[in-house]
Amino acid sequence: MQHVRAYNARMNIDNLKLFHETAKLGSFAAVARQHDSDPSNVSRAIAQLEQQLGIRLFQRSTRKLSLTEAGSRFLARTEALLNELEQAVDEAQSFNHQPKGTIRLTASVSFGQTCLIPLLPEFRKRYPDLSLEMQFTDAVVDIVESGIDLACRLAPPSQADLVGTALFSTHYRVCVSPEYAHAHSEIKKPKDLEKHPCLVFTIPEYKSTWHFRKPQRKNQSVSIQSQISISNAIALKQCVLQGLGPALLPNWLVDKELDSGKLVRLFPEYECTATTYDTNVWLLYPSRHYLPHKTRVLIDFLKEKLG
Repeated sequence: MQHVRAYNARMNIDNLKLFHETAKLGSFAAVARQHDSDPSNVSRAIAQLEQQLGIRLFQRSTRKLSLTEAGSRFLARTEALLNELEQAVDEAQSFNHQPKGTIRLTASVSFGQTCLIPLLPEFRKRYPDLSLEMQFTDAVVDIVESGIDLACRLAPPSQADLVGTALFSTHYRVCVSPEYAHAHSEIKKPKDLEKHPCLVFTIPEYKSTWHFRKPQRKNQSVSIQSQISISNAIALKQCVLQGLGPALLPNWLVDKELDSGKLVRLFPEYECTATTYDTNVWLLYPSRHYLPHKTRVLIDFLKEKLG
């Protein structure tokens, strides 16, 4: 075929990667954001590839970017080749046991500050050739579109193009400050919370009902009223420390304060939750036929330290 003859060994591999990313994300702008570049640079790279092949890979319009029939065929035939090339480079670099490159990681602000930042000195010492780009946000980031290598989430993967592995189980505690506990000694059982304004997450499930259970007892659901709702868990914990009321917070966020006596746990004999009792912190990454070495070592490190 004429198109096949147009392909030669001098083809720019970077342009081929950009073509695959553009086909997946559907826009030059989305690919440019991943590379901190300008959409015009991506457009020029694709145009260069099209000129070299002698075919049009994309139909361009002001509102839509779609593959041509030739582009779809070229994508299908080169996908396995590109994956094999990336895997070969990754495996070759892994032989020195010092992974290189940049890892893009995302997590919630609270989890990142509480659990990930304290691990950075040891991770940098162990893997000095790895660079970390950490995006802490309480918004749900599209991992694939944003070019994220690894995400720490409080929910399992819900997309077919994501793979998830549980990092550790989470448990929730109803916490108050010692001063609040002393001033409200009448709070003795979960149902007593219905008479006290609580501090809550802005997530709807956390604002209305908390659930409690203990062995050989009937599960309880407690209606929650609140006058303060906050989207950030660290800020919510700060309000609890200031004696503003009870809050339902995860163990990884409050166990140090509970151990030191800065916080008091109400109803320690109960398990409690706002959603389900079986919850985890999950590590999510894009689905592909192999896991890059740099991502694998970060997953192993987090499981070693937090799992």
